[in-house]
Amino acid sequence: MEDNNRNLILATVLSFLVILVWYTVFAPEPVSDQPSGQPLAQQGIGDQPLAPAVPVGEAAPADLAAADEPSEPLGRVAIRSGALEGSISLLGGRIDDLMLTRYRETLDEGSPNVRLLSPSSATADERVNVNLTKPYYAVYGWTPGPGVSPDLVPGPATIWTVESGDTLAPGKPVTLAWDNGAGQTFRRTFALDENYLFTVSQSLENSGSAAFSAAPYGIIARHGRPDTQNFFILHEGVVGMIDGSLVEKKYRDIAGLDPIAREGRAAIFEVGGNGWIGFTDKYWMTTLAPAPGQAFTAVVKYAEGADIYQTEARFPMQTVAPGTQLTAESYLFAGAKVWEVIRSYERDPGIQRFVDSIDWGWFYFLTKPIFQLLHWLHGLIGNMGWAIIALTFVLKTLVFPLARKSYISMAKMKELQPQMEEIKARAGDDRMKFQKEVMELYKREKVNPAAGCLPILLQIPIFFSLYKVIFVTIELRHAPWFGWIQDLSAPDPSSLLNLYGLLPFGVPAQGTLLHSLTLPALAIALGVSMWMQQKLNPAPTDPVQKTIFAWMPWVFMFMLGGFASGLVLYWVTNNIITIVQQYTIMSMHGHRPDFFGNIRASLPSRAKTREGKGK
Repeated sequence: MEDNNRNLILATVLSFLVILVWYTVFAPEPVSDQPSGQPLAQQGIGDQPLAPAVPVGEAAPADLAAADEPSEPLGRVAIRSGALEGSISLLGGRIDDLMLTRYRETLDEGSPNVRLLSPSSATADERVNVNLTKPYYAVYGWTPGPGVSPDLVPGPATIWTVESGDTLAPGKPVTLAWDNGAGQTFRRTFALDENYLFTVSQSLENSGSAAFSAAPYGIIARHGRPDTQNFFILHEGVVGMIDGSLVEKKYRDIAGLDPIAREGRAAIFEVGGNGWIGFTDKYWMTTLAPAPGQAFTAVVKYAEGADIYQTEARFPMQTVAPGTQLTAESYLFAGAKVWEVIRSYERDPGIQRFVDSIDWGWFYFLTKPIFQLLHWLHGLIGNMGWAIIALTFVLKTLVFPLARKSYISMAKMKELQPQMEEIKARAGDDRMKFQKEVMELYKREKVNPAAGCLPILLQIPIFFSLYKVIFVTIELRHAPWFGWIQDLSAPDPSSLLNLYGLLPFGVPAQGTLLHSLTLPALAIALGVSMWMQQKLNPAPTDPVQKTIFAWMPWVFMFMLGGFASGLVLYWVTNNIITIVQQYTIMSMHGHRPDFFGNIRASLPSRAKTREGKGK
């Protein structure tokens, strides 16, 4: 019985070690957030035709490379808000220049803002000088209906004019217009809220003498595979919701889509009335969201020759009678995946399950409530580090009734340790005899050794859920605690090499194996707290197990040096609370643990009491 439980605990711990070793040794280096630069409206960069993409189907958007290069640079309409800064290109009327003004690349005060969208129109020199990313933009247009020439509908290369508004800002919409010269006028109105939601209204006014058929669409195009975290617990790539079903496709999966006749490499989803589709990074996202209740076709595709990844929202074909007008309204989210902001868009305008664009993982039933509790505590306390500590207290309180039984069982097993040693001495190498007598001892003393596994089994899903929360939620990004811990989503930057900042030289890059080996301060606190906690548990009788358990705290100390400091802070706090709880309960049952020596009983054990009574 003892061996079975020991093996269970050992297997659990070894599983942790496998994950930790993989993460520390084989996981890729974390990449920085997307590069940034000055908005193009300030830089004066001209527009050129978009790179080629794959046309899709008979009712598909026009080829993005259909236009000739303009002889002169075209104008831009500036975007200004408290959250965004950038511009709209009049070539295609596309949003292709966007920076997130609330977020910087690094913690340095002079660090540039994070750039989200970047045009394809910049030259190679301009892209380097302005520090632009690979082209990444949102473009809208119309697909011609039966009998309508493609030249009579606006596409990605159409040159628009500004009809109203000079700067897109909250409460200040901008309208672009294009007249096809055949009696039809197309308008595109952009509106912006205080955060990251654009409202895009595409209208078609038919002043001609005959009916006119066309279908509006929206495209998000991404040239080349972006730099991603490439970490197994994080989804980066296409994300969408198709009538209540979450769709996730990584870039390698998009490029590997089976070719479909006239569709290129594409996946097509018919959406009945509630859905959205786009690209997600670790912290940022760009998503097309048709108005709730609007049926549309969601398309994910890859242009192999041009190396372009696309998501599309195609609306049904519409026929506009002479003297009438058609308007199609949709939304474009382009910004940071802030939980509170995204959740607000679920309520208004009603984007279904939009909060699931955050990668909550397999333990979503734990990850979501843990994050919501952490978010609430942060709002109450005002510091994310102290909120993590408070969260640990709350979680420990919730599981304390079960943990209490475990601690009592451990106290009893500590009491029985001398008798188990006697049984081992009598049994010698006879394992069957040893197991039988130990089982009889447990039964006689009414001890359940399996109860000691309960805290570990409870801790595993909580640990991984909190790890997921700290790793994927932007609320932890660059969130400080105090002192040298200024980013709880990053590893502890301190190091023994420079005596924790006392010596005037740098340390190995955070998150690397070398940095983990230089013993960050939080990692040392973790190792010591694990060692103290281990002293409270019954020692294994098997020498091999005893050696493994003796080394465990120090192995974890080195391994977890590269983990996010917020996660290590949680684990250290959890260990300290466990030590206090277990020490208190064991003391109540007659044991005063001595961390620097042997466990000594302050009260006579029950075994000795029975012997005294027998005399």
